Amino acid sequence: MDGTLVDSGIMIAKTINFVRQNIGLEVLDAQIMLEKINDPHINSAQYFYGTNDFTQEQSDLFSQYYHENCVVGVELFDGIYDLLVDVSKNYQLSVATNASSIFANKILAHLNVDHFFDHVIGADMVKESKPHPQMLLDIMTQFDLQKEACILVGDSHKDLYAANNAGIKSYIVNWGFTQYSDENVVQTVEELKQKLNAH
Repeated sequence: MDGTLVDSGIMIAKTINFVRQNIGLEVLDAQIMLEKINDPHINSAQYFYGTNDFTQEQSDLFSQYYHENCVVGVELFDGIYDLLVDVSKNYQLSVATNASSIFANKILAHLNVDHFFDHVIGADMVKESKPHPQMLLDIMTQFDLQKEACILVGDSHKDLYAANNAGIKSYIVNWGFTQYSDENVVQTVEELKQKLNAH
């Protein structure tokens, strides 16, 4: 969802900095934070808050601020609504996000795209979030889908690794939180539409 369908980076960065300020840390640059959010090789709690694991205080502060502000300034990336209209004719669509499903459903409803998705699964609904494949496997089980019939579209290495771990095809887009130079990355929404319609 975040960084693929929805341009929510500024609010995510503001929320992390809200937590940091409330636990006595200086604010971080937004772009650096957004790139690190998707880095599967770091300990996120250590990087953002200086603790080995997320504490209850950190989680409560994040939830408090994000619950109140998660739809502020959040928009669909250009062309995404039309993409959803087009691909929903041939695909069954679901969202697998490392955000809480509560926030995800709130954001998707606010942007009037929730009706495109048969299922929304968030980090609060699984033991292991991406890059672990559990979300994807749960969706495949729920709708009795074979891996050959599935495609993940995401914007991060966590998405790529989750797809690889689930044994399904993936497309990584270049308009999200991380910028890539890899020629295999999808550069535009129109390119993504063409690739999905070619299957």
